[in-house]
Amino acid sequence: MSIIKPFAALRPQKALASRVASRPYDVLSSEEAREAVRDNPYSFLHITKAEVDLPPDVDLHSPAVYEKAKANLSAFQQQGILFREATACYYIYQLVMDGRSQTGLVAASAVSDYENGRIKKHEFTRPEKEQDRIDHMKFINAQTGKVFLAYANVTELDVLISNWKNEHQPEYDFVAADGIRHTVWVVNAAPVIEQITTLFREQVPATYIADGHHRAASAAKVHQALPASSEAAYFLTVIFPAAELTILDYNRVVTDLNGHTTGEFIAALHEDFEITASETAVKPAQLHEFGMYLEGKWYLLRSRPGSYTEDPIGILDVSILAENILDKLLDIKDQRTDRRIDFVGGIRGIGELEKRVNSGEMKVAFSLYPVTIQQLFEIADSGNVMPPKSTWFEPKLRDGLMTHLL
Repeated sequence: MSIIKPFAALRPQKALASRVASRPYDVLSSEEAREAVRDNPYSFLHITKAEVDLPPDVDLHSPAVYEKAKANLSAFQQQGILFREATACYYIYQLVMDGRSQTGLVAASAVSDYENGRIKKHEFTRPEKEQDRIDHMKFINAQTGKVFLAYANVTELDVLISNWKNEHQPEYDFVAADGIRHTVWVVNAAPVIEQITTLFREQVPATYIADGHHRAASAAKVHQALPASSEAAYFLTVIFPAAELTILDYNRVVTDLNGHTTGEFIAALHEDFEITASETAVKPAQLHEFGMYLEGKWYLLRSRPGSYTEDPIGILDVSILAENILDKLLDIKDQRTDRRIDFVGGIRGIGELEKRVNSGEMKVAFSLYPVTIQQLFEIADSGNVMPPKSTWFEPKLRDGLMTHLL
């Protein structure tokens, strides 16, 4: 069963929360981060992307960047921007985007659950990205990035969290520049804390990494290098009930047709897909439908029966696209390393696919129907992994609101 515990978060003064809160380190380039902090000395990006305070030509993975992050975190504490919670608490974190709300529990999850497979994975990780977060954690002696976990709804937990929200005033409540509302409640009543811990231990057999595979893997490796009794035996997570989550599409753009003419390419597609020209942009309405944008025209592609397998991986639309188009026709064998392909998160909209093709940068774009939460659970339960860039979750959790000190 799932082992979690409360923790004494390092967090911002109430009046500064909206200015401290920053987008995750891995969704911004260094240039974007420099722009974001230009008029905001309180931004947590000074800690998660400390290169913003160093010359532009600095090596992003050099000790100088991690040392600057450590110095900035210390300065934020000395200046009273951040303070340490007096007692161990849980935190309820609600995000509202476009009228849709999702509420999770911020907790310290056991590294042992990750190592024993009770925290389930669905993606491979890359060593260089792991090492970056390992170095960041070791230098600053803290975890700043939350691992986004999901679990099958438990009615008692749903009611308990809802009641706390209704009966208590939030500690933070602000709308960020991108229009997303962030609200945080501090759960500091010992009986309720114990009840939450017990419910997870008795009624949540597993949690699933929705986003943050590299942060989780890095936390596990940091724990291996530190005493077993330390806070490093746990890592920072936000755990959401599955019914509140939505996965967005994660689309593909490709630079060329692998030597095929447009006519040859479309003719070859007919073997595995029914193809219909469309007067409007195609955003697939159901599984096994795809949109294709090629030479200024949209097409709706529907998988033919028998063109995919029924196993948990083979039935995914990202797998069908990879097998029947990317590999078979375009000779893209490894999406993680092939530079002819790029990925466009659904939050950017279908128009971004048209833009990338119309500019001449890309030759063809494919829009996909999103992976479902149930598919993610089934794949993780089977011990398999999805193709790279299969899921895109929005809204993104903000860094800086709760930091886990090691």
